[in-house]
Amino acid sequence: MGSEPNNTASGSENPKEETTLKAPKDPKTKDDKKDEDLSEEDLALKQQLELYVERAQDADLGLQKVALESMRQEIRTSTSSMTSVPKPLKFLRPHYGTLKSYYETMPDSELKKLLADILSVLALTMSAEGDRESLKYRLLGSEGDIGSWGHEYVRNLAGEIAQEYSKRVNEEANVDDLIELVEQIVAIHMKHNAEPEAVDLLMEVEFLDRLVKHTDKTNYKRTSLYLKSSARYLPGPDDMSVLDIAYTIYNKFEEYPSALQIALYLDNMQHVKKVFTSCPDLLRKKQFCYILARQGISFEVDEEMCADDEDREALQEIINNTKLSEGYLTLARDIEVMEPKSPEDIYKAHLLDGRASAGASVDSARQNLAATFVNAFVNAGFGQDKLMTVSSDSSGGGSLGNWLFKNKEHGKTSAAASLGMINLWDVDTGLAQLDKYFHSNDNHVTAGALLGVGIVNCGIKNDCDPALALLADYLDKEDSYTRIGAITGLGFAYAGTQNEQIRDKLTPILGDPKASLDVIAFTAIALGLVYVGSCNEEVAQAIIFALMDRSESDLGEPLTRLLPLGLGLLYLGKQDSVEATAEVSKTFNEKIRKYCDMTLLSCAYAGTGNVLKVQHFLGQCAQHLEKGETFQGPAVLGIAMVAMAEELGVDMAIRSLEHLLQYGEQNIRKAVPLALGLLCISNPKVHVMDTLSRLSHDADTEVAMAAVISLGLIGAGTNNARIAGMLRNLSSYYYKEANLLFCVRIAQGFVHMGKGLLTLSPYHSERFLLSPTALAGLVVLLHACLDMKAIILGKYHYVLYFVVLAMQPRMLLTVDENLKPLAVPVRVGQAVDVVGQAGRPKTITGFQTHSTPVLLAAGDRAELATEKYIPLSPILEGFVILKENPDYREEA
Repeated sequence: MGSEPNNTASGSENPKEETTLKAPKDPKTKDDKKDEDLSEEDLALKQQLELYVERAQDADLGLQKVALESMRQEIRTSTSSMTSVPKPLKFLRPHYGTLKSYYETMPDSELKKLLADILSVLALTMSAEGDRESLKYRLLGSEGDIGSWGHEYVRNLAGEIAQEYSKRVNEEANVDDLIELVEQIVAIHMKHNAEPEAVDLLMEVEFLDRLVKHTDKTNYKRTSLYLKSSARYLPGPDDMSVLDIAYTIYNKFEEYPSALQIALYLDNMQHVKKVFTSCPDLLRKKQFCYILARQGISFEVDEEMCADDEDREALQEIINNTKLSEGYLTLARDIEVMEPKSPEDIYKAHLLDGRASAGASVDSARQNLAATFVNAFVNAGFGQDKLMTVSSDSSGGGSLGNWLFKNKEHGKTSAAASLGMINLWDVDTGLAQLDKYFHSNDNHVTAGALLGVGIVNCGIKNDCDPALALLADYLDKEDSYTRIGAITGLGFAYAGTQNEQIRDKLTPILGDPKASLDVIAFTAIALGLVYVGSCNEEVAQAIIFALMDRSESDLGEPLTRLLPLGLGLLYLGKQDSVEATAEVSKTFNEKIRKYCDMTLLSCAYAGTGNVLKVQHFLGQCAQHLEKGETFQGPAVLGIAMVAMAEELGVDMAIRSLEHLLQYGEQNIRKAVPLALGLLCISNPKVHVMDTLSRLSHDADTEVAMAAVISLGLIGAGTNNARIAGMLRNLSSYYYKEANLLFCVRIAQGFVHMGKGLLTLSPYHSERFLLSPTALAGLVVLLHACLDMKAIILGKYHYVLYFVVLAMQPRMLLTVDENLKPLAVPVRVGQAVDVVGQAGRPKTITGFQTHSTPVLLAAGDRAELATEKYIPLSPILEGFVILKENPDYREEA
C-alpha cells in the first residue's frame, strides 16, 4: 500500500500546486498531508471519485446514472488483481457511510440496484466484522455477473454466504436466494481452477450434489481428488456422501478405475457392479479385476457384467488371484533373488563377537522352531528352500523328513505348515508337497499339514474348493490339535469370502460342550476371518453364546480373549453397526466385559481415523488399575487401529503412545510397542525404530519381547539394514534368554520376508484402500502378542502364520494386452501430495528410472517414463495392464 506514491515518475518529486496554499505544519490538515503524498494521477482519481460520489446523490437521474456507471467502471478495472487494496476502494472508503445513508433514501429503481452493487464491493474493505454487508447489498443489487468484480470479492461473498446460511438454517428461514448466488459462485470457481473453494462452499450450504453438473473434462480430476482427500477429515455420514459424489463424477467422465476404488472404499457392491456394467471395454474390465483381487474380496462376475462365457471365465480367474504366484516369481527372477536362503544366511552370526555363537546350544528345540519360521518367512512364495523342500538329488530326499522331526511335538505343526508358506499362492505344487503328511501317525504333523493347506490357498480362490474338500473331514476329529489345524486352515483359505458352507461346518463347534477351549477360540477367529466386516448376525450370536457358556476358570485363560476378537472382526471398520452387539457384551461376566467392549470398539472403528474414538481409548488407558486387568491392551491397539487411516493421525498417535510409555502401567507399556508396529507396518520410520530399539532393552521382558517383534513388523519385507543390524546385536545381547532370542529370530524372519519383496501393509492404492482380511490377520497376531508367554511362546506359536493374510508383493508389474509381462521404463520416487495445488505439479520427487517389474517401498509412487503405452489404471501398483498409445510416434 505504501508504494502508490512512486507509481509515476514525476509524482512525488514536484510539490503539487495546492500545497503552496496550505500550512503544512497545521495538525488539523491531516487530510491535506495525505494529499501531499499522492501522485498527480492518484490525486486526479481521488477528485474524480469524490465528484462521482457527489453526482451520484444528484437529483438529476441522468447525471446519477453516469456517475454510478463511471464509478462501477473504475472499481471493476482496478479489482481484477488483488495484491493490495485497489485505489478506488481506498479513496471511496470515507464516503462509504454517505453512500449507504443515501441508498436508504433512494426509491426502488435500476439505479438503486446499481448503487447496491457498488456498496457490496465497497463493503469488502469497509464493513465491520460479522456484518455481512457485502452479501446484503449483493442480494439487493442487480443480477449481473459477479465474477467481473474480481476473485477476491467472490471469495469474500462465499465466506459471508456460509455464515448467513447457518444463521438462516437455525432460524428456519428461506435460503433460496442464497442458493442462487452459490450456483453463480461455484460456476466461477470451477472455471478458474478454484475447485477446492467451490467444494468447500457447497459443503457449507449442504448442496454438494450440485457439484456434478459444474464438472467438465478439465476440472473433474482435481475436484474428485479434493473430495477424496477431504472425506478422511469429515464426520460420518458426510464422508460417505462426499465419496458418493466423487464416484458419480468419475462415472460421468468414464474414469472407471477411480470410480471402482471409491466403490470399494465405500464397500458398496452395487457400485462395483455398476462400474462393470457401464464399461464396455474388456481390457479395462480385466484391470478392474486386478484391483478387486488386490483388495481381497470375493466377487462373482455375472452375465450382466460380461456376456461372453470365455471372457467371463478369464475375468473370474483374475479376481481369484490365480496368477499372483506367477507374477511374484517373475519379479523375483528379474531381481535375481530366486536362490533359496537358509536361516543362517539371515542371522549372519559371523558378524558378531564370539559369545553369540555359543548360544546355539541353548534350548535347541526352541532354536529349531525359530529357524522353521525364519525359513518359512524368508522363502515365502518361492517354492524352494534349504530345510523343507531339499531337491531330489540329495540321498532320496532323506533330509526332508529330518528337519520336521528336529522339532518337538507342537513344533512339528509349525514345521509342516511352513511348507504351505514356502509354496504360498501356488496351490497345485503346495498341495502335492503337503499330501504326504496327511497320513502321518503323528497328530501334530497332520495338524500342520492342514494348516499348510489353508496358508497355500490364502487369498487364492478356486472353483473346485480344494481346501474345503481336504479339511472338512478333519473338523470332527477327537484330537484337538488336528481340529485346530483344520479350523484355522479354513479360516486362512476362505478369509473374507463369507462362504456359507464354512459357517455351517464351524458354527456347531462353538456350541460343542466337548470341544476344548483352544478349539473354540480358534473357531471364533476362523469365523471372524471368513465373515470379516460382514456384520453377520448368526455368526455373532454363535460367538456370543460361546462366550456366555465359558466357566469362571476359562475366562481367566489368555485364549478366551480370542473369542471377543473373533466377534470384533465381524464388524471390522463398520462403525455404528457394532452398537447392538456392544450392548449385549455389557451383560458378560465382569472378567471379560471391559476387554470385550474395547476389542469390539477398536475393530469397528479400525481404519476410520475417528478422533473421538481415539480420545475414548486414551481415556481408558489413563486409568491406573490393579494387577490382572487386561482390557487396556486392546485399548492401546485400538488407538493404532483407528489412527492408522491417514498420515496426520499416524504422527499424532505416535506422540500419544510416547506419553503412555512414560505414564502407563505395565499392561499398557507392553502393548505400546505393538501399536507402534501396526502404525508403521512395513514402513520403518527412524524415530519409531529408535523408540522400539530403546524398548527392546527394557527391564520388563514382556515389553522387550513386544518391542523386538514390532521391530520386525515395521521392517517387514524391507530388508532394512539398520533394523537387521539392531536385531543381530539383540541376538548376541539375549543369547542366554531363550524366549527373547526366539522373538529376535522371528523379527529377523519378518524383516527379510520374501527376501525383501513383500509388504504387510493392509493399505494399497496409494494408501487409499484398506484390505479387511489383511488388517484382520495383523490384528489377530497383535492380540496374541499381548500375552506372548501363553500363546506365541507356548504351544500356539503357529498364530505367527496369521501374517500370511497381509502378505502381498510390493511390486509394480506391467503386463501387455495378453496379460504377459512387459518391461517398460518407469520413474519411481517419493509420492507428493498435490491435492488442491495450482497448475500441474509433479506427483513424485527424487525419482529414479527403472525398467519394470519394480519394487515400491512405503510412500513410493510410480509413473510411466514413456508415452508409448497408456496404463489402464491411474495408480501404478500391483498388476497394471498397458495398451499401446495410438498417437505415439517414434522420435527420429
